[in-house]
Amino acid sequence: MDNTPQDDAELKSLSQALHQLYDPVLDEPVPARIAARIHAQPRHGRAAAIAAGWVMVGVCVGVFAGWQLRASRSAATVQAEVPGFVKRAAVAHATYSPEVRHPVEVGADQEQHLVAWLSKRLGAQVRAPKLDAIGYNLIGGRLLPGDNGPVAHFMYQTEKGRRITLYVRTEATENRETAFRYASEGNVNVFYWIDRKLGYALSSADLGREDLIKVANAVYQQLNP
Repeated sequence: MDNTPQDDAELKSLSQALHQLYDPVLDEPVPARIAARIHAQPRHGRAAAIAAGWVMVGVCVGVFAGWQLRASRSAATVQAEVPGFVKRAAVAHATYSPEVRHPVEVGADQEQHLVAWLSKRLGAQVRAPKLDAIGYNLIGGRLLPGDNGPVAHFMYQTEKGRRITLYVRTEATENRETAFRYASEGNVNVFYWIDRKLGYALSSADLGREDLIKVANAVYQQLNP
């Protein structure tokens, strides 16, 4: 299999790290007690001792390289495990949050109609959390296509124009994961979680991880008073 540019960069970085770690050893003097033992051995014994030393260095290098590769694969696995609906939520945020005239399909002035309509389409009761206390006012929402059915998409905005979006979709009943999870898709940060049959993804391109989780906690408390 051909290496990708990312693989080549990782291998180059690994090579540099190995050189930094082991090159200084080549210039170090042999400890006196080991040198005495080597000189006391027959010539063929000295060669064997030196070879054994190089074998040990090779083992250390191999262990270090293996650890680095396992770490890289673990990171790739974590990224691969991000649910598809989280990626869709990030794309939806990036698509609609910059809109000035048409950021939502139904405005907040029709909130009751919006919530009833989205609940009917999703086949589950959805709610638009009240986030005014933390500075986020509901703009409205829209219906979006998801990977296994309709999705509700709510948008909020601060007085300074910062926007967050809440993506709500129905989940498989066997999925009981409720812990907050974090993902970064491009420049969009997302906190997501599962609550009974609904999955939630809170997205922002303006807030960092710490600030976004504070909003996520406020959303969760509103949905679970």
